[in-house]
Amino acid sequence: MGLITMVLCAPRVAACTRVVYLGEQDRVITARTMDWKVDVASNMWIFPRGMARSGQTGENSISWTSQYGSVITSGFDISTTDGINEKGLVANLLWLVESEYPTFDDESKPGLSISVWAQYVLDNFPDVASAVKALEQEPFTLVSANVPGENRLATLHLALSDASGDSAIIEYIDGKQVIHHNRAYQVMTNSPPFDQQLALNAYWEQIGGTTMLPGTNRAADRFVRASFYVNAVPQSGNAQESLASMFSVIRNVSVPYGISTPDQPNISSTRWRTVVDHKNKLYFFESTMGQSIFWVDLHTIDFSTQTGTVRTLKLGANQSNLLSGQVSEQFIEAPPFEFLGY
Repeated sequence: MGLITMVLCAPRVAACTRVVYLGEQDRVITARTMDWKVDVASNMWIFPRGMARSGQTGENSISWTSQYGSVITSGFDISTTDGINEKGLVANLLWLVESEYPTFDDESKPGLSISVWAQYVLDNFPDVASAVKALEQEPFTLVSANVPGENRLATLHLALSDASGDSAIIEYIDGKQVIHHNRAYQVMTNSPPFDQQLALNAYWEQIGGTTMLPGTNRAADRFVRASFYVNAVPQSGNAQESLASMFSVIRNVSVPYGISTPDQPNISSTRWRTVVDHKNKLYFFESTMGQSIFWVDLHTIDFSTQTGTVRTLKLGANQSNLLSGQVSEQFIEAPPFEFLGY
């Protein structure tokens, strides 16, 4: 009865879905949706190795130099919300209203603004295991800031996946970092926290996806549908078939354009989707308003410290620019955006 109550009473807060496909012949694909009430003003960026970074929390900030180049999608050009580095590590930021971060002050360990969280991982680690090992040591205090244009803190959790199919979910619950690390953790949505999502999904697995699946845009329902479909589609080693399957799955858990909940802007339309082919290092982008698919082939990019440059691809209002095909040559050199600080 407890699980049924959890299913019926799961909080109606949500934003985005992330799914990992584990196919034959080392075919690993990560897909995600970005759901929000307003345009998140996203653009794509190429960052080379050797960039000096700051945690953006004032004098007491963690600092580093990027070891790996990356291709990312920004949010409001103040944050890395999604991306892949040259080693095939993928980072996805999603909303989690239950997030509660540690207290930060000048006597704390160095700070890291939440806007830089995903980029920190992409800059420093080649795979999930090495990222988890480092994060377990808690080298920084994660510091949140207000959502642009709103009077509330950004409450996020981070999903990682890599070319081996490994996955990790990093959350902050009651001010403490919680890491869930397992190849089996293929799906992440939003509320409730990840351990409760797993319990909800276990209930629906007893019913069976061919019998009935929950169909609303709630996070718990999207989690169940994504979990069922990502393992129900053919687990192919063929690139074309597996990508087609994953686009189908991530569209199935997208929220139709124009749907929103007035007092909960994070239960909203899907703005865009990304799909990453880890094996071939292809980063696909699909915009709801642009109504097209385009991609970046990381093999065509110069990430070197000596000759690589920061470049951007402007996606336009509501990501409505009509782009298609392989677009790495369409990025233009530009100064990097400034991450939102504390």
